Amino acid sequence: MSLLTFLVYAWDKSAARARRWRTPESTLHLMALAGGWPGALLAQQWLRHKSVKPAFRAVFWATVVLNVALWLWLCSALGRSALRF
Repeated sequence: MSLLTFLVYAWDKSAARARRWRTPESTLHLMALAGGWPGALLAQQWLRHKSVKPAFRAVFWATVVLNVALWLWLCSALGRSALRF
């Protein structure tokens, strides 16, 4: 998922430079929330894409926190018991 997210960021950066159709920010956020946030973070740093806009960065970091919190919960005893039904 991270590689796919990185590639979508790269494609969006290319589209921005060429003034073509852009990937919606909501799509980028959903990809980050679905586990692609490491790829998104690398793309923001290496490609300098979506790394300055404060509103985008705030939502991005919220997706990271939610993703990590979900994984921590799933790895806990409570999360494991909830998955057993």
